[in-house]
Amino acid sequence: MPRKRLPFEVLIALQNQLDALSPRDTQRKDLVEATCEAFGISASTVRRQLRTHQLPYLTHRSDYNTSRSLPEVDMRRYCELIAALKLRTTSKKGRRLSTKACIGILEKSGIETAEGLVKVESGLLKLSTVSRYLKQWGYDNRTLTIEPPWTPFQATFSNECWQFDFSPSDLKKPEFFGKTLKEGSEYLALAGVTDDRSGVCYQEYHLVKGEDVITALLFLFNAMSAKKDKNNPFQGIPSVIYMDAGPVSKSRVFLWVMKQLGIEVRVHMPRGSDGRRTTSRSKGKVERSFLTIKSSLETLYHLQQPETLEEANAWLHRYLEEYNAMDHRYEDHSRMEDWLQNLPSTGFREMCSWDRFRTFAREPEQRKADSNACVGIDGIRYQLSHDMAGQDITLLWGIFDNELYVEFNDEKLGPFYPKEGPIPFGKFRKHKKSSVELKADRIGELAKTISLPRSALSGINGSDQALLAQANIVQMEKPKSMPFDDSPFLQPTTFKNKLDAKTAIADYLGKPLSRLTDQQIAAINTILDETLDKKTVLDKIRAYFTLSSTGHSGGD
Repeated sequence: MPRKRLPFEVLIALQNQLDALSPRDTQRKDLVEATCEAFGISASTVRRQLRTHQLPYLTHRSDYNTSRSLPEVDMRRYCELIAALKLRTTSKKGRRLSTKACIGILEKSGIETAEGLVKVESGLLKLSTVSRYLKQWGYDNRTLTIEPPWTPFQATFSNECWQFDFSPSDLKKPEFFGKTLKEGSEYLALAGVTDDRSGVCYQEYHLVKGEDVITALLFLFNAMSAKKDKNNPFQGIPSVIYMDAGPVSKSRVFLWVMKQLGIEVRVHMPRGSDGRRTTSRSKGKVERSFLTIKSSLETLYHLQQPETLEEANAWLHRYLEEYNAMDHRYEDHSRMEDWLQNLPSTGFREMCSWDRFRTFAREPEQRKADSNACVGIDGIRYQLSHDMAGQDITLLWGIFDNELYVEFNDEKLGPFYPKEGPIPFGKFRKHKKSSVELKADRIGELAKTISLPRSALSGINGSDQALLAQANIVQMEKPKSMPFDDSPFLQPTTFKNKLDAKTAIADYLGKPLSRLTDQQIAAINTILDETLDKKTVLDKIRAYFTLSSTGHSGGD
């Protein structure tokens, strides 16, 4: 139990009364006892507090706060070395050498400095003296670790800067949303962006194994696209996305997609690169929104938990409507009103469609096609063109794609789809010879017809060859060239016209359409009258000829 202490003014009044009496006056005892009865303390407590209570001195000694064992310049130098030694040995958890250990190093071995070795005589520095001067002159750890002042920044316009981050949710259960999660595998995380100007926030729940690129790109597409809720106008492509230097910001696919959208990605400066300043403080707006969600919404999950991930996101978006309707941190209106009022004069940049967005998420990969002109990706075999068999190709595989694009011989080809498997027994399908096969056949036929002239072995040249050699005439052939390929990076998803579609169908079947029956030609025309989409047309052609191969009219 803490001891009771008399008020400061009571001690002063009592001391003044006692000073007016002689040391042996009996009234001194009566004054002390009256004070004891008034505050319910003992007489020894009153006398002890009177002894420890000191009035402020108006004068000091001439050597007040001055070291008597060493000059002030030397003492400051030693204190600076001790403070530097403690700072140099500080670990990330704050552990460092004690003042006593630093004094021992100075006395035993000394410290190498730019001016030379500095060593102190044993017993010259006292622990109490050094500790007092370290605190008095501001060399203690608490003073040295105070960070320099910082100034908060704020974007001028809405969508000028978004802060983006992931945060693990406080809702941690071994079984969640009807699926059993292995320990250390998937967990529920909050992905969120906050507009730096207005503070408008958009967040989603995702089951992740870590901060992966697929989740980040999928979330950012939803954040930048128009929302299903018409009461939520927050959308558009920001100019800058500010995030931490994690695995997402280092991904080539993520940086490529952001470059295609015209978004600048900025990350924190490395820790310790700017002196004592904390370099990650500027992302605190999105961190603050996470704290608000966990404190105001997720605490209610102890009373009622969402059953599905869709329900959790629905509850989250409902709360975000209330959050964005709250007051702005500086202005006298809400966050959403501030976002609407501070949009650029040209408005926000609309987000592209999903089909266009997923074409950005492609990363080149060098592979070699097998002898069947197939490549395997994640256990799925894709059928390529037959002239790619055994050749080195570049896969333009998108993380959101269901089809495959390939770069081969400086040409962008595709899309290619998964292989259907082997043909039924008893059927034979001869593929159209590729350009590589035709070239190999032509060279093979040429190899059968060529031979060496006798002069190549006898060393006697003909007259024409001798004349050419004497005149030193060299006939140079014009080098081969390839016209500039001005085609777009990705092939369109639809055929230009029916003629282009029929050419592709003939390439797929490996024979001209003139060899087909009237019934098959009519079926192809019917399919092309319905649509010119490449994937739809090829799927219907594949399905039709697969079914017809079991009847009397199909098969080669």
